[in-house]
Amino acid sequence: MIKVGLTGGIGTGKSTVSKMLLESGFCIIDADKIAKDVLSKYPEILLRVKDDFGDGFFDWRGEFRRKEFGNHIFRFPKQRVKYENIIMPYIIKEINEQFEAYNKKGVGIVILDAPTLIENNMNEEMDFVILVWSDSSAQLSRLKLRDKLSQSEALNRINAQLPLERKKEYANFIIDNSASLVKTKEQVDDMIEILSLYK
Repeated sequence: MIKVGLTGGIGTGKSTVSKMLLESGFCIIDADKIAKDVLSKYPEILLRVKDDFGDGFFDWRGEFRRKEFGNHIFRFPKQRVKYENIIMPYIIKEINEQFEAYNKKGVGIVILDAPTLIENNMNEEMDFVILVWSDSSAQLSRLKLRDKLSQSEALNRINAQLPLERKKEYANFIIDNSASLVKTKEQVDDMIEILSLYK
């Protein structure tokens, strides 16, 4: 089975490319969805969060205030690393289990859609890496609009990730998503032709 990592910067349009690949019949493992799912599947994660970060990020019902917590950890990088150290082992376990399930079904190629693929060294487990790239102004405006963030909140999130120029060094395919969706789709279709050789 061929493992392909799909990554990008926050707000570069990685989800758009992921959707195009899904519609073309590729199996996708969504690391963002897994990151949300593990919170309910493994209650000990939020217990650790409460112990390590205090109960200020939980409402009166005990519900986790994800957006407030997100803003906090993106503002303070050491806090973000602390949280990632708690949650990443669970995310990686789930990702590996999904890869194994696809492998047992005899699927030839599986794509892992992961925003921090490179930051968490998951690229080392991949046969190919796809980077969805965008110029910085398009990235910033998309992120502010999508997540309803202020300029400083959006910049904090962009700066928390490895710069896109550095990510290019790890990529086998680069999709430039700065222009129109039509241009992006053309690049994705060209890449699919190559990936289909491995299906």
